[in-house]
Amino acid sequence: MNYKFSRKLNFASFNSFIVDLASPSNISYMWNFGFLLGFVFFIQFVTGLFLTFHYAANISVAFDSVIHIMRDVSGGWLIRYLHINGASFFFMFIYIHMGRGIYFFSFKKVLVWLSGVVILLVLMMIAFMGYILPWGQMSFWGATVITNLLSSLPYLGEDIVSWVWGGFSVDNATLNRFYSFHFFFPFVMVALVFSHLVFLHSYGSNNPAGLTSSYDKINFYPYFLIKDFLGLFIFLFFLLLVVFFNPLVLVDSENFIQANSLITPIHIQPEWYYLFSYAILRSVPNKLGGVVALFLSILIFSTLIFIKSKFNSLRFYPVFSLVFSIFGVSLGLLMWVGASQVEHPFYELGQVGTVCFFFFFFFYYYYVSFWDYLLI
Repeated sequence: MNYKFSRKLNFASFNSFIVDLASPSNISYMWNFGFLLGFVFFIQFVTGLFLTFHYAANISVAFDSVIHIMRDVSGGWLIRYLHINGASFFFMFIYIHMGRGIYFFSFKKVLVWLSGVVILLVLMMIAFMGYILPWGQMSFWGATVITNLLSSLPYLGEDIVSWVWGGFSVDNATLNRFYSFHFFFPFVMVALVFSHLVFLHSYGSNNPAGLTSSYDKINFYPYFLIKDFLGLFIFLFFLLLVVFFNPLVLVDSENFIQANSLITPIHIQPEWYYLFSYAILRSVPNKLGGVVALFLSILIFSTLIFIKSKFNSLRFYPVFSLVFSIFGVSLGLLMWVGASQVEHPFYELGQVGTVCFFFFFFFYYYYVSFWDYLLI
């Protein structure tokens, strides 16, 4: 294959992959979040790369190196604030993206859905390890609490915890490992996102009408690219609004105190995007059961692929839109409980929210199957 032909083939592949991609003409702005997620990931990748130039992964200087970035590095404050607030927007968009997928049955595209669940798992792991790097009080104690959960695993639990720590407690070896993994796994994310896009373009997008097949399709460019850029400008407006006027609104005040293994914070809690899983963990009285429930709170989304339906939207199922709304309320309740103390009535509310959360998936499967059976 000569150079000219190879270049033409590559351009033709890109042209068919993006420009001439046939998309349903009626997709709404709810389909904009995939594009926004890609842009936020780009922001996180670039800002994270620049932060590594000045960050020092050593417990004696890690906290001071973050202060150095903020005060001494030209534009360092902007890069860091974009990075920490970009993470919140990343999770906000991915939750909306998955919520839209649940409502419009995107899980029927099996490989697209499963790759998306894997991306969420890897993203949560990357964000957790990144939260440890500033080496503040909440960073240290959050790492101690979460990694200690692995000790509940039978037989190998204690050995796994020691391996993760690199010693007998969260220390310098732990920080070094988390820093290395936090730097490495975004490259894994690039491969996962690419595979997610390939699967999506193989299956094609669904549409708000919920039609199984849509013949009314138009090119992705220029129609939907313009819609995506409008959403991008709105997102950038709110991102910069937060970064310039209230950049620390979602940062725990305990993390402005350098990590101290002798002083435990009054209330240890993760970032807001982990709160629903954290509340589920605390709602189970058994430690191993709580760890299992924690992982199931994410992995349960993959079970949706077993739902078989004639339709592509919840709007075809009576009452189910109300059930979906209750599911959203239960998520909000779990986030509120996760940020509260483990006491009455938050503990009991967390158990109620946990039951509602898992019951939704059980009800989803059997209700759709039953309704489809009635329509035969």
